[in-house]
Amino acid sequence: MSISTISEVQKAKYNLLIIGLDEQEKWDQIVKGFNNYDVYYLSDYVKAFKIHGDGNPMLFYYEDENIKAINVVMKRDISVDSRFAGRIPSKTYYDITTPYGYGGFLIEGKVTEDSLKNLDDKYSSICKKEGIISEFVRFHPVLNNAEDLKGIYDVTTLGDTITVDLNSLDHIWNNFTSKNRNMIRKAMKSGVEIFWGRKPNLFDEFIGLYNATMDKDNALDYYYFNRDFYNSILNDLKYNSLMFYAMYEEKIIAMSMILYSNEQVHYHLSASDREYQHLAPSNLLLYEVACWACENDYKSFHLGGGLGSKEDSLYKFKKVFNKNSATKFSIGRKIVDEKKYRELIEIRDNEVGYNKNTQFFPSYRG
Repeated sequence: MSISTISEVQKAKYNLLIIGLDEQEKWDQIVKGFNNYDVYYLSDYVKAFKIHGDGNPMLFYYEDENIKAINVVMKRDISVDSRFAGRIPSKTYYDITTPYGYGGFLIEGKVTEDSLKNLDDKYSSICKKEGIISEFVRFHPVLNNAEDLKGIYDVTTLGDTITVDLNSLDHIWNNFTSKNRNMIRKAMKSGVEIFWGRKPNLFDEFIGLYNATMDKDNALDYYYFNRDFYNSILNDLKYNSLMFYAMYEEKIIAMSMILYSNEQVHYHLSASDREYQHLAPSNLLLYEVACWACENDYKSFHLGGGLGSKEDSLYKFKKVFNKNSATKFSIGRKIVDEKKYRELIEIRDNEVGYNKNTQFFPSYRG
């Protein structure tokens, strides 16, 4: 189904259209028509992850007499997965997932059970026509959009995330733990300084430091990004990203890629030199990001949670930046075509080591 203009959508009672990156201006016009949109929904954000191989970006836009809704997804050809290569036809079966980060449907208007049902019916119908078998969603913790969508998805809350409220500089500082305030003071006294910018050489510095950090963390291959990915962040997100970095004795010892849009700031990718960890450069860096964001009238700075939503060392590091944070991370699962979903499981059922009862979703990729 294709509708050429937004005005045509308004002529129909219930309509849903799909927009691709070939209609970038329309994509962003629709997204920015939502009061609470975020950087993750912009066309320029998903370009980098298309380059990374995460799939083909799509914007779903729905409108009826009560609500309007958007959802940004990456559409993945299941036949490209090595476990299905040669076992199913190409360009036939797909699944969709939230782009790296957070997302899920944003809904505005008079939200009723009938409107949600109409949205779900129309959405499921067009997904089936597109050959989409299932969808995995990482809901937005700050926007808390999971609450409106429990009738459309199987929603599970996995854990807490940390969000810094940017009401004032004093409010930011007072919400830190006393230990964090001491670490920040220590970094300042040691001579660590924080700067930010967007020059290409900063991205060169970041790549080396980030890859070294990933090596030490034994990160999965997915978390290594190529030069084209970073070029997309540099060029496509030039109005929505900054590189913050900590300097000590004329050396960069910690860096963070920060994204922002529409009153929201996000801690996106980060790296640090472990040799200088005792100076607490990352503590000072994130404090300076929060101050910068507050001074520029942003309302929230989302740090995320722990690996796999666990209360691990990463989570505990972030927690010191807001001891009162109450944001939650939820995921959503949706099987669009039950019959095809089961068929894909059956294809893998006899594989050594495959467990169809895995908690991984979709289970045919487990």
